[in-house]
Amino acid sequence: MPRTVTQDDRKHLVRALDLAERGRGAVSPNPMVGCVIVKDSGVIGEGWHAELGGLHAERAALADCAERGNDAAGATAYVTLEPCAHEGRQPPCANALIEARVARVVYLSDDPSEKASGRGPGMLRDAGVEVELAQGPEAAAARLHIQPFRKHARTGRPLVTLKSALTLDGRTATSAGDSKWISGPESRALVHRWRAEADAVAIGIGTALADDALLTARDLDPPALRQPLRVVFDSAARLPAESALAQSATEVPVLLITSPGAPPERTDPLNEAGVDVLVVDGDPVARVAAALAELGRREVTSLLVEGGAGLAGSFVDVGEVDELRLFVAPILLGGEGAKPLAGGEGKGRIADAERALEVRHEIVGDDLLITARMKEW
Repeated sequence: MPRTVTQDDRKHLVRALDLAERGRGAVSPNPMVGCVIVKDSGVIGEGWHAELGGLHAERAALADCAERGNDAAGATAYVTLEPCAHEGRQPPCANALIEARVARVVYLSDDPSEKASGRGPGMLRDAGVEVELAQGPEAAAARLHIQPFRKHARTGRPLVTLKSALTLDGRTATSAGDSKWISGPESRALVHRWRAEADAVAIGIGTALADDALLTARDLDPPALRQPLRVVFDSAARLPAESALAQSATEVPVLLITSPGAPPERTDPLNEAGVDVLVVDGDPVARVAAALAELGRREVTSLLVEGGAGLAGSFVDVGEVDELRLFVAPILLGGEGAKPLAGGEGKGRIADAERALEVRHEIVGDDLLITARMKEW
């Protein structure tokens, strides 16, 4: 019979979660994973998935055991995700744990991908290793850690986070389109960190034209490990070839989502500048759905949507907002023509509105950051 997960076990699982966090922004499309190996009540090795293509957490922890001169035979391995059993960029971790002769594996989250789905724990049990899937707050935290991976595994689409800056009366821009700057410098610095952690960042053509946005992650300490794919929804291909996005496309990729009606005299110069032009048919909502499917095929697991109201409304209407991150600034704008957070069709009744699963808030500089989790995968 499997043992009950103890408070001591939970202490090591919390440590494994802390280790997993060190891979944020560096391992996608893989998940963040941490591992702690314990023997005779003492930690003998730790590891985490540090970079895509590098050692997985279990193998990194076993390597740490070896570097410390510790033998993992008879030890317990605490892992945030079920050990893999398939050959990918690295060999299976289940095999490594079996070869190291660990006695017990406690893990926090299942792997819903088709190539996993319990195969690793099954291999371990067949080899005589005691295996337990922990429950409780640590398990919930582990699943939230890897929401992009879980959604992509289950749906083939990226996790969508809608970010915006709002006035106290819920406006994102004046009637003339001016939005610089609603949020404060601390909030804008945090957005750069979010870009560095995301696989892709998206805006609509209105935002691209108004701001000549670059959409890269800048001025970070430590510097960004990578830059996100930059996505522009632009049905008429109005993005100028001289724009900051197009001019930097050979350095940081740009994907332009346009319609069959976009004239070649606009798309050709963008192609020549290095912009990847994707033609998608249908209305704005259909284009969002098709774009998410294509991004998923390109192994984009997380998408940060930065505006504006039209694009946000399309994501809301297609039901593809997984999380909201809203900076509410201490300013009052007014004006009937000022821009809302999201346009689109919306809901006809309050009873039909989507309710957040969880809402958190914190102060960032002079702004209030509201984070609303809409879905869990």
